[in-house]
Amino acid sequence: MIPPKQVQEILDAVRIEDVVQEFVTLRKRGVNMIGLCPFHGEKTPSFNVSPARNIFKCFGCGKGGDAVTFLREHENLTYVEALRWLARKYGIDIQEVERSPEQVAELQLADSLYIVNDFALQHFQDQLFNTDEGKSVALSYFKQRGLREDTIRAFGLGYAPEQRDLLVRRAKATGHNNDLIRKVGLSNQDGTRDFFRGRVMFAIHNLSGKVAAFAGRTMSSDKTIPKYINSPETEIYVKNKTLYGAFQAKKAIRQQDECILVEGYMDVISLHQAGIENAVASSGTSLTEGQLHLIKRNTNNLKIIYDGDPAVKLRCVVSILRLNRI
Repeated sequence: MIPPKQVQEILDAVRIEDVVQEFVTLRKRGVNMIGLCPFHGEKTPSFNVSPARNIFKCFGCGKGGDAVTFLREHENLTYVEALRWLARKYGIDIQEVERSPEQVAELQLADSLYIVNDFALQHFQDQLFNTDEGKSVALSYFKQRGLREDTIRAFGLGYAPEQRDLLVRRAKATGHNNDLIRKVGLSNQDGTRDFFRGRVMFAIHNLSGKVAAFAGRTMSSDKTIPKYINSPETEIYVKNKTLYGAFQAKKAIRQQDECILVEGYMDVISLHQAGIENAVASSGTSLTEGQLHLIKRNTNNLKIIYDGDPAVKLRCVVSILRLNRI
């Protein structure tokens, strides 16, 4: 088997449009790309590629998934063969070892958590775009902040209404496991209430484009309510090793050989919309060594634009010294 760390390295390097364009002619349509589906005959394009989510989907035949799924379906490869194909494309040397039962279980759990988070992303976006409450409360908030709809969709923004258990009930009704819903932090510990309620939602992606966690900003003016709450740390989300916007920014960081580090979610999104796509955020935490390692994988040049108070300035100096050390 390919070790889990190298599997993740391969998936982190992949851009779905790079892979699909080896086999399908694509053209831009908004934030996505379209082409004729390679899996069934058609004259009008129904095959969509989403660079923001790193997935493909055909609305004609229903096939969809990530780059590995595309290669398995199109080239009739096994999972491991598809990973080897991607490793060759992106110049990654792999050392295969035998997979233990514990490693198999670990990978299966991670996959399950990503599936639950993907369901939650669709739920939050549905509430944002397709409900009266979402449009009046959350969509208007994002638009007041200057965000266009294509930007909102590209970053996976959404809305969690002030309802006790809407997400939990919908997840269970569609067959999602209650323990996984709780484990990934979408419900309280006894699984009876939604964790995020009355908040605009920010999806936090890993480097390969999968949703690893969420952050929710309250819409209440009550000062006793935390302004932001985050998903708990899980097997797929470790906060001090995560940078918000890193998936969307990694290509631009490599091309420009510079990373711009800001503090908040909206800072990143606004910069990307303005064409400054090499920006990421530490999400209000002190910049950690794990986050610096993520930056250093793509560039040695870091520009930090934090708030101007003395404590933040000190964190900036410490962060620069750390970057020079690793």
